[in-house]
Amino acid sequence: MASLNVGNLGEYLREQRRAAQLSLRQLADATGVSNPYLSQIERGLRKPSADVLQQVAKALRISAETLYVRAGILDEREREELETRAVILADPSINERQKSVLLQIYDSFRRENGYAPAPDAEADAEVASDTKAGADAEAGSGAEAAPGTHAGPHVQAGPDADAKEHHDPHS
Repeated sequence: MASLNVGNLGEYLREQRRAAQLSLRQLADATGVSNPYLSQIERGLRKPSADVLQQVAKALRISAETLYVRAGILDEREREELETRAVILADPSINERQKSVLLQIYDSFRRENGYAPAPDAEADAEVASDTKAGADAEAGSGAEAAPGTHAGPHVQAGPDADAKEHHDPHS
Protein backbone atom coordinates (compact mmCIF):
# COMPACT_ATOMS: atom_id res chain seq x y z
CA MET A 1 0.00 0.00 0.00
CA ALA A 2 2.95 2.35 0.66
CA SER A 3 4.01 2.18 -2.98
CA LEU A 4 0.49 3.25 -3.97
CA ASN A 5 0.88 6.34 -1.77
CA VAL A 6 4.28 7.07 -3.28
CA GLY A 7 2.88 6.71 -6.80
CA ASN A 8 0.01 8.96 -5.83
CA LEU A 9 2.49 11.45 -4.46
CA GLY A 10 4.56 11.37 -7.64
CA GLU A 11 1.56 11.99 -9.87
CA TYR A 12 0.44 14.83 -7.63
CA LEU A 13 3.91 16.41 -7.65
CA ARG A 14 4.09 16.19 -11.44
CA GLU A 15 0.69 17.89 -11.74
CA GLN A 16 1.73 20.63 -9.32
CA ARG A 17 5.06 21.16 -11.07
CA ARG A 18 3.37 21.45 -14.45
CA ALA A 19 0.71 23.81 -13.03
CA ALA A 20 3.58 25.98 -11.75
CA GLN A 21 5.06 25.81 -15.27
CA LEU A 22 8.37 24.46 -14.02
CA SER A 23 10.55 21.90 -15.72
CA LEU A 24 12.01 19.10 -13.64
CA ARG A 25 15.41 20.81 -13.93
CA GLN A 26 13.99 24.15 -12.71
CA LEU A 27 12.37 22.43 -9.74
CA ALA A 28 15.66 20.68 -8.97
CA ASP A 29 17.46 24.04 -9.01
CA ALA A 30 14.81 25.64 -6.78
CA THR A 31 14.86 22.81 -4.21
CA GLY A 32 18.49 21.76 -4.19
CA VAL A 33 17.33 18.19 -4.87
CA SER A 34 18.87 16.39 -7.85
CA ASN A 35 16.97 16.16 -11.11
CA PRO A 36 17.20 12.32 -11.29
CA TYR A 37 15.95 11.98 -7.69
CA LEU A 38 12.95 14.24 -8.38
CA SER A 39 12.22 12.21 -11.52
CA GLN A 40 12.24 8.99 -9.48
CA ILE A 41 9.85 10.54 -6.96
CA GLU A 42 7.47 11.61 -9.72
CA ARG A 43 7.55 8.10 -11.20
CA GLY A 44 6.79 6.55 -7.80
CA LEU A 45 10.16 4.81 -7.51
CA ARG A 46 11.38 6.70 -4.43
CA LYS A 47 9.76 7.78 -1.21
CA PRO A 48 11.20 11.17 -0.27
CA SER A 49 11.97 12.31 3.26
CA ALA A 50 9.90 14.97 5.01
CA ASP A 51 12.78 17.43 4.44
CA VAL A 52 12.76 16.86 0.69
CA LEU A 53 8.98 17.20 0.61
CA GLN A 54 9.22 20.46 2.53
CA GLN A 55 11.76 21.83 0.01
CA VAL A 56 9.54 20.77 -2.90
CA ALA A 57 6.43 22.25 -1.28
CA LYS A 58 8.20 25.55 -0.74
CA ALA A 59 9.40 25.68 -4.35
CA LEU A 60 5.93 24.82 -5.67
CA ARG A 61 4.21 27.12 -3.14
CA ILE A 62 1.94 24.38 -1.86
CA SER A 63 1.24 22.96 1.60
CA ALA A 64 3.97 20.67 2.91
CA GLU A 65 1.33 18.96 5.07
CA THR A 66 -0.59 17.96 1.94
CA LEU A 67 2.54 16.31 0.60
CA TYR A 68 3.13 14.57 3.94
CA VAL A 69 -0.38 13.10 3.79
CA ARG A 70 0.10 11.93 0.21
CA ALA A 71 3.45 10.35 1.15
CA GLY A 72 1.89 8.57 4.13
CA ILE A 73 3.97 10.53 6.65
CA LEU A 74 1.02 12.38 8.15
CA ASP A 75 -2.57 11.36 8.78
CA GLU A 76 -5.29 13.48 7.11
CA ARG A 77 -6.81 14.47 10.47
CA GLU A 78 -3.38 15.52 11.74
CA ARG A 79 -2.94 17.67 8.63
CA GLU A 80 -6.30 19.34 9.19
CA GLU A 81 -5.43 20.02 12.81
CA LEU A 82 -2.04 21.49 11.88
CA GLU A 83 -3.61 23.69 9.23
CA THR A 84 -6.26 24.89 11.70
CA ARG A 85 -3.52 25.77 14.19
CA ALA A 86 -1.50 27.55 11.51
CA VAL A 87 -4.49 29.67 10.48
CA ILE A 88 -5.15 30.67 14.09
CA LEU A 89 -1.49 31.50 14.73
CA ALA A 90 -1.21 33.52 11.50
CA ASP A 91 -4.35 35.63 12.07
CA PRO A 92 -3.21 39.25 12.44
CA SER A 93 -6.59 40.39 13.77
CA ILE A 94 -6.14 38.70 17.17
CA ASN A 95 -3.32 39.13 19.66
CA GLU A 96 -1.01 36.42 20.98
CA ARG A 97 -2.96 35.91 24.20
CA GLN A 98 -6.19 35.48 22.24
CA LYS A 99 -4.50 33.01 19.89
CA SER A 100 -3.28 30.97 22.86
CA VAL A 101 -6.71 30.94 24.49
CA LEU A 102 -8.37 29.96 21.20
CA LEU A 103 -5.91 27.08 20.76
CA GLN A 104 -6.57 25.96 24.31
CA ILE A 105 -10.33 25.92 23.66
CA TYR A 106 -9.75 24.07 20.38
CA ASP A 107 -7.71 21.41 22.21
CA SER A 108 -10.36 21.00 24.90
CA PHE A 109 -13.06 20.44 22.25
CA ARG A 110 -10.84 17.90 20.48
CA ARG A 111 -10.21 16.03 23.75
CA GLU A 112 -13.94 16.11 24.52
CA ASN A 113 -14.57 14.51 21.11
CA GLY A 114 -11.95 11.80 21.63
CA TYR A 115 -8.99 13.25 19.75
CA ALA A 116 -5.61 13.80 21.35
CA PRO A 117 -3.92 17.13 20.65
CA ALA A 118 -1.09 17.13 18.13
CA PRO A 119 2.48 17.00 19.50
CA ASP A 120 2.94 20.70 18.63
CA ALA A 121 -0.13 21.46 20.72
CA GLU A 122 1.89 20.87 23.89
CA ALA A 123 3.96 23.98 23.19
CA ASP A 124 0.78 25.91 22.39
CA ALA A 125 -0.78 24.65 25.63
CA GLU A 126 2.18 25.92 27.66
CA VAL A 127 1.78 29.38 26.17
CA ALA A 128 -1.97 29.17 26.66
CA SER A 129 -1.63 28.18 30.32
CA ASP A 130 0.61 31.20 30.90
CA THR A 131 -2.16 33.43 29.60
CA LYS A 132 -5.08 31.52 31.10
CA ALA A 133 -5.25 33.76 34.16
CA GLY A 134 -5.66 36.79 31.92
CA ALA A 135 -8.36 35.01 29.92
CA ASP A 136 -10.21 33.96 33.05
CA ALA A 137 -10.15 37.51 34.32
CA GLU A 138 -11.49 38.75 31.01
CA ALA A 139 -14.22 36.08 30.98
CA GLY A 140 -15.24 37.08 34.51
CA SER A 141 -15.47 40.72 33.49
CA GLY A 142 -18.40 40.04 31.19
CA ALA A 143 -16.50 39.05 28.04
CA GLU A 144 -18.25 36.39 26.02
CA ALA A 145 -16.83 32.88 26.13
CA ALA A 146 -16.56 30.77 22.99
CA PRO A 147 -19.79 28.93 22.13
CA GLY A 148 -20.04 25.67 24.02
CA THR A 149 -17.56 26.68 26.72
CA HIS A 150 -18.21 27.65 30.29
CA ALA A 151 -16.44 30.75 31.51
CA GLY A 152 -18.05 30.76 34.93
CA PRO A 153 -21.19 32.53 36.09
CA HIS A 154 -22.28 35.44 33.97
CA VAL A 155 -22.00 38.66 35.89
CA GLN A 156 -23.50 41.76 34.39
CA ALA A 157 -21.04 44.63 34.40
CA GLY A 158 -21.82 48.31 34.56
CA PRO A 159 -23.15 50.82 37.06
CA ASP A 160 -26.51 49.04 37.47
CA ALA A 161 -24.99 45.58 37.94
CA ASP A 162 -25.29 45.53 41.72
CA ALA A 163 -28.81 46.93 41.69
CA LYS A 164 -30.02 44.35 39.13
CA GLU A 165 -28.21 41.46 40.79
CA HIS A 166 -29.77 42.12 44.21
CA HIS A 167 -33.11 43.51 43.05
CA ASP A 168 -36.08 41.48 44.21
CA PRO A 169 -39.09 42.27 41.99
CA HIS A 170 -41.48 41.02 44.71
CA SER A 171 -40.37 43.32 47.51
